[in-house]
This record gives sequence, C-alpha cells and structure tokens, in this order.
Amino acid sequence: MKIARQHSIEQEASERKKNFLEVSFGLNEERAFIEAKRCLECKNPICTEGCPVGIDIRSFVQLILQKDYLGAVQKIRETNYLPAICGRVCPQETQCEQVCTMGKKHEPVAIGKLERFVADFELANNLFCPPTISERRDEKVAIVGSGPAGLTCAAELGKLGYQVTIFEALHGIGGVLRYGIPEFRLPKKILDIEAERIQALGVKIYTNFLVGRTATIDELFDEWKFNAIFLGTGAGTPSFMGIPGESLSGVYSANEFLTRINLMKAYSFPEYDTPIRIGQQIAVIGGGNTAMDAVRTAKRLGAERAYLIYRRSREEMPAREEEIHHAEEEGIEFLLLTNPTKILGDKNNWVCGIECLKMELGDSDDSGRRKPVAIKDSEFVIPVQTVIEAVGQKPNPIIQQTTSGLNVGKRGTVVVNDVQQTSREGIFAGGDLTRGGATVILAMGDGKIAAKEIHKYLQAKSKKLEEQFTATTIAEPVLA
Repeated sequence: MKIARQHSIEQEASERKKNFLEVSFGLNEERAFIEAKRCLECKNPICTEGCPVGIDIRSFVQLILQKDYLGAVQKIRETNYLPAICGRVCPQETQCEQVCTMGKKHEPVAIGKLERFVADFELANNLFCPPTISERRDEKVAIVGSGPAGLTCAAELGKLGYQVTIFEALHGIGGVLRYGIPEFRLPKKILDIEAERIQALGVKIYTNFLVGRTATIDELFDEWKFNAIFLGTGAGTPSFMGIPGESLSGVYSANEFLTRINLMKAYSFPEYDTPIRIGQQIAVIGGGNTAMDAVRTAKRLGAERAYLIYRRSREEMPAREEEIHHAEEEGIEFLLLTNPTKILGDKNNWVCGIECLKMELGDSDDSGRRKPVAIKDSEFVIPVQTVIEAVGQKPNPIIQQTTSGLNVGKRGTVVVNDVQQTSREGIFAGGDLTRGGATVILAMGDGKIAAKEIHKYLQAKSKKLEEQFTATTIAEPVLA
C-alpha cells in the first residue's frame, strides 16, 4: 500500500495547551477521500465484527469514495446514533481498527476519523433528516441515565416507535460525555446536537430527576406505568488509593475535578469563574484516559508543571496512544515507574508535596501486565499544590439500595446476563453500571443489545396478553 494513513489537522501544541478549543479538527475532504481509498473492500469485513455496535464500515467507506457523504453518515446511523461523538472519543485502535486487514502489514484504515468526517460534513451542511418511524407503539420504556448507554438504548427504541423517556439526575444530559470528558476532546455543542437528534425520534428527557430519590424504580413501574426500564447510570463514585494525606485540601478525585470544570464551565474562563485551586505544580495519579484528561485540563488552567504519576511503564498505560501523545506534546511531565505513598500538607492542611517510591517491573500479574515492584530506599518528594487521583471509580449505589430483587456485584455493579437483563423482570442495564468503568463504545454496545432485548421482551409480553384475552373471550358462555 503506497498510500500513507492520513492524519487529522490539529491545533499546534504550543497554542492548544493555553485554550480549551478542540485539539483535533479531523480530516478535510481531500484527506478523507485519500484515506477511504486505503480500504481493501474485504469480502469478509472483520472490522464490523470489531465494532461493539456493528457499524457497516465497508459500506460507509465505499460511500465516501462515491462522495456520498450524507449516505455514508446515514449508513453509520443505522447502527450508531452518535457518530460525531464516537468519531471523537471511541478507542478505534482497540476495536475496529485493531482487526482491520490493512493493519496486518501497514497502518490500519483510520475508520474513526472517517466516521467523524462524514458526521461533521452532515452537521456543517445542515443535512440531517430524522428517519421515518413506521409504527408508533403504546408501550412505555424508561431510561435511567443519559450517558452513552442510555442515549443509545433510547435511540434504538425510539426508532422502533416506543414511548421512551430518559431520566437524568443532573441538569444536562450526556453523563460522562458532558461531565467527564473535557471540552478540548468533545465539545458540548456536538453532544447537544446528537442528543437533540435522539429527541427528534420522540424521546422525552427529564433532567434534575434522581431515580431512587425523586421516584423509585418501583414507582416508575406502578405509578408512571412504564413497561420496561433500562439502567445506565454509569460509575460516578470515585476510588482512592488509601494513602495518608488524602483528606488534605487540594486533593481531588479526577471525577470531581473534571465535573467541576465541566459543570461550572471553567473552560470558558474568565467568562465563568470556577472555585477550584490549581497551584503552580500539580500531580495526577493514574495512567488511563481520565488521568490524561485531568492532567491536560490542569495544564490549561495554568499549572506551570503538570506531572502524571504512573506506577508502570509507558507501554502498560491503558490510555489511548493518541491522548498520551497529545499530553507529551503539551508538556506534561510523565513520572513513570513511580508510585505515590503519601500526600504532604502544610500548617494550614493544604497540599504542599507528594512522596513517591521508584518502581521496577516484576512478573506478570492476573491482568497479564508486569507487576510493579518497589525499589528499596528510593523515596523522593515532589513539591505540588494539587493532587488528583484517577485510579478508578464504581457505580453510585442509590438505585441498588432502593430497588429490591436487583442482584449486585462486589464492587456495586448491577449484575446482568449476556443480553443485559438484570435479576428483576422488565429491568435491563448496561454501561459502566454493569462493567464498573469501561469505554464509551462498550457502553453504547450494551445499550444497543438491551434495546433489542427490551423490544423482544415487550413483544412477547404483548403476545401473551393477547393470547390470554383471546382464551378468555372464547371461554365466556354464550348468553341465551
């Protein structure tokens, strides 16, 4: 293959680290066409098998080659109603692109960038047309949580004609898409537009509605008369390392830090002023995408030195390579094979430093990665004024605690079978609530599976009622 993989047009690192504007502008038309030509049109397109929502990738790429960009995005939307979002934040390199045939000898086709290109083309040219709903159904389905799992489930059921209502605890919809991902990776306007398109299917949305408090699951069934419920409330409760000093002022979970930034629009400073203290030196603990988001956000908020502390090497980092690369370009200082042991405070109980140990890699652990082992007498202290822990999160327990008959796992996750059905009849669940923390596209895949199963469940229930009604009618005595 003589054609090289095309790369996105991006802001210069020296500029973007001072603003919250989107880092990547995506492919232009010329680059998108060249990239589409790299597709081998495989007879067995295993790239689709690598996509959790099953996008017909070969077909939409071929439509790009025909310069039918609207047809291409409509092809994507047959199975994925959030193409502009997925084209920005989906980890394609470990999904569809990982199994791309081109990738066996060369760089894989940039499927995600092509997905974003056609979605952005449709948006820029105002070409979106909602699909025609062939049949409106009477059954009502409640979606609890408006993150990627909930939005996908709502869209799939909306297309089938169900009366769908989303209940969101916060004031804005999107869950982790709105509050967990910074503006420079996913602009809020993109989320708002794709959410509006789901509403155009007839989906209703209630915000500031905390299921488990405003109304329980049982009340949604009994009083609101919903016929089925999908739970997609995510994993919003942070985990901490449990080291000394975590109660000091200036220590945040990444969840709290990013939510503050997004909720209070710190990315629009000085138009909006956000009560969050950064300091000149900041340390973020962790190696995932959330850690990258937090440390790059801190840099944009004015930290002169922003450290990312990770106990393994760069090769073991779970973050996307693209995000790691962007962080390096923006001057984030990586302290690899380093493990924090204590957060230090001043006389006023504010963070003033973090004590760490040097590590080396030992044998592989249960995850298949080499286990970090502490190097004796290697302690050292870094002066910092803020520490952000991005070491995992777990589901909020409100629904689990207020819903009887719902089986819950050890880490507070809701237990589901392979079709996203919970232990309670009529209740399905997916996304981080069942996984305990994963990717946007996996959550969407769960929502899609759940929608299909809810449809089957409601059809079976309707058929059963119809048969009972018929049997009762036949059994009635004929009056003389």
